Amino acid sequence: MNTLYYGDNLDILRRYVRDESVDLVYLDPPFNSNASYNVLFGGKGGAKSAAQIKAFDDTWHWDESAGRAYFETVQAGGGAGDALRAFRSLLGEGDMLAYLAMMAPRLVELRRVLKPTGSIYLHCDPTASHYLKVLMDAVFDIREFRNELIWKRSFAHGDTGQGARHFGRVTDTILFYGKTKNATWIPQYMPYSDEALQRDYKYSEPETGRIYRLAPVDGPGGASKGNPFYEFLGVSGYWRFSQEKMQTLYEEGRIVLSKTGKSLSQKVYLDAAKGRPIVNLWDDIARLSPNAAERLGYPTQKPLALLERIIQASSNPGDVVLDPFCGCGTTVAAAQKLGRQWIGIDITHLAIGLMRQRLRDMFGDEVRFKVTGEPTTAEDAAELAATDPYQFQWWALGLVGARPTDQKKGADQGIDGRLFFYDDPRADAKQIIFSVKAGKIQSPYVRDLVGVINREEAQIGVLISLNEATGPMRAEAASAGLYTSPYDGRNYPRIQLLTVAELLDGRRIEMPAAMQTNVTHQRAQRAQRAPGQQGRLEL
Repeated sequence: MNTLYYGDNLDILRRYVRDESVDLVYLDPPFNSNASYNVLFGGKGGAKSAAQIKAFDDTWHWDESAGRAYFETVQAGGGAGDALRAFRSLLGEGDMLAYLAMMAPRLVELRRVLKPTGSIYLHCDPTASHYLKVLMDAVFDIREFRNELIWKRSFAHGDTGQGARHFGRVTDTILFYGKTKNATWIPQYMPYSDEALQRDYKYSEPETGRIYRLAPVDGPGGASKGNPFYEFLGVSGYWRFSQEKMQTLYEEGRIVLSKTGKSLSQKVYLDAAKGRPIVNLWDDIARLSPNAAERLGYPTQKPLALLERIIQASSNPGDVVLDPFCGCGTTVAAAQKLGRQWIGIDITHLAIGLMRQRLRDMFGDEVRFKVTGEPTTAEDAAELAATDPYQFQWWALGLVGARPTDQKKGADQGIDGRLFFYDDPRADAKQIIFSVKAGKIQSPYVRDLVGVINREEAQIGVLISLNEATGPMRAEAASAGLYTSPYDGRNYPRIQLLTVAELLDGRRIEMPAAMQTNVTHQRAQRAQRAPGQQGRLEL
């Protein structure tokens, strides 16, 4: 089941994900914030590089594609179509309607794939949360709304400086719905604060030493809530428990009569307490700081703790968790860690490459998964190169764990990718420069790469191509000489020529292996093996 899908999530959902096959959906879609988001990669010495790669634009426009999505959803009928028609009347044919027209058919598909016991959590910000709430009501039924969770992601914000005309924006919204009234629900708790312990758990039993607090046993709401009425220890009233249950608690020494003889309480022992129930305001999970060990450089990365809480509340071990806007893969990492099966979908090879690297770092060979939608043959790669050169470049660099460079014309200075590694503990990271070519290749490409690695003071240069290198190219590469590693004393070709077919067949870069610490990507922290998950990594 564990699968990463490359492609448009609407198409992937319709083609690959069966009806009622998923237990939990979490999605963190673009917010329509009119911003561009970049991925930060590691640089020499582990510092963040000034080079950033645009991951996605969070901007939507009413165009032919948006209009088609709108009319297809309206023609399909149902709550989603009704909601879009109302939005069009309210908002007109603008950017917000384009965003909602994108979201509507995806929410319909996500409801289809959810089991009757399934739940969905949609992460958004105030830009469109109010419209998304109405859309979710229409698709999932207003009666299945569970919570508007408020995540306090930070304590201060740059938008509160001089000139700001609003309060600081420090929260996100997570809309939580069940598919039916039978949706899985496992209450979550957090430890009591020292203040709460001192305030509430102030009693102890002399004979056992057990610490406890007193909790009410009267039934709020009386008969209207189905609470029984009877007399117990001389006190009459509506109670939380049946008379038989009350008697059992009394015989266990857990019912306490007040000194006035007018009320009853129940002992709740600290050593048996689960903690403080988690409510809909989540202010205990901070956003990832720039220096957090967990941070991978992806712009909208969420904390693992946030996803772990959601997964533990609405699924059981072995259940299937789906994230259709997967980004750098926090959902799939949390699901794997907690022993769930998972499905992740993203529309860029950049994100798929980041997720693959993250899973390697966190779980090593103890995770099995496959990637669907990526090229598996040189012919597939050629087709990708013809339709989307940048996606081809990202995919090819992902095969070797390298980071891409800026896509702006002329910005790469002859460099399509970089990879940093250590082979000398006394020195800064060394670097490998990559050039990726999809068309015909010739000797000048090799000479250009030699010039680039000399200029950049890099140790190795690698040319990745669809086509085989010519004899003169191999001669040029050989004349570039060797790099001698100070760690193992071995020699490695300074210029290496690799084809996509060779990489798909398992060939790798020749580089120092003993200290081959790739610091190109921010490295994910190692995780313990998830229960029931074992075996080798499938690529």
